[in-house]
Amino acid sequence: MSANSRITNAYKNAKKLPLNNKSKYILFSDCHRGNNSFADDFAHNRNIYLHALTHYFNEGFTYIELGDGDELWENRYFNSIFKANKHIYLLLKEFHDTKRLHFIWGNHDMVYKNPKKVQKNLFYYHDTVTGTDKELFTNISFSEAILLVDDQTEKSIFLLHGHQADWFNYVFWQLSRFLVHYLWKPLQVLGISDPTSPAQNFKELIKVEKRMEQWIKENHNQMVVIGHTHRPRFPEPNEIPFFNDGSCVHPRAITGLEIENNQISLIKWHMISNHNGTLQIIRTVLEGPGNLEQYIG
Repeated sequence: MSANSRITNAYKNAKKLPLNNKSKYILFSDCHRGNNSFADDFAHNRNIYLHALTHYFNEGFTYIELGDGDELWENRYFNSIFKANKHIYLLLKEFHDTKRLHFIWGNHDMVYKNPKKVQKNLFYYHDTVTGTDKELFTNISFSEAILLVDDQTEKSIFLLHGHQADWFNYVFWQLSRFLVHYLWKPLQVLGISDPTSPAQNFKELIKVEKRMEQWIKENHNQMVVIGHTHRPRFPEPNEIPFFNDGSCVHPRAITGLEIENNQISLIKWHMISNHNGTLQIIRTVLEGPGNLEQYIG
């Protein structure tokens, strides 16, 4: 199956969510939540991510994660990831309890294609204080893609992880997982990058982006948002409507896309040092806001 076919298949089978002037969505991807080891890239931004997540929950946003939320290539067992990030999962549970949580699977959490794996890892967690199992994301399901469908025009925003355009990390993801776990994870600690990852291999990144652009052109300029490459992308209205929300493992920052009031913005949450020596987490708008009708109209 070609990249074009994989992307089309994801589009045809995408879960649909409503889009209107009351919609408030925050799109993050590539958190790569780990076990707090030396190879855990997410650990550096954990507090920034938690602060941003708290903001979006309090402001009534719906959280959509575009894949690679849990780092299940470097880590074989979810329990160690949960223990390192329990406070984050309990906050995500609040989104779930208010029906404002949606997950897309990526290549690093592709095991979540299997509902049994989702149930095993995410339906319940063991509370070591009480010695009992408690609900986490009970009955949660993962999708390969999501369509945000405009109530009026029925036009849509196509959300997916993006590894559908990366044959090695889609077709041979199990081999890639093996290499990451047993080869590249130990070398990462020494500062050696994984060449199979488009986020760390510029040539592969460009190939993924070109394949996505080609699919968009062949499908009537369908607006698309991906993650996977970790490179934020926010086009001008006259350009191909191809967006990327970046990642949550940038050095000292996380990036995402906000959709609110029929507008879209590329944002960054990062830490600054004030004149009095205190540290503060702030939100910065990198691009936008842009009217959605310019991209999906």
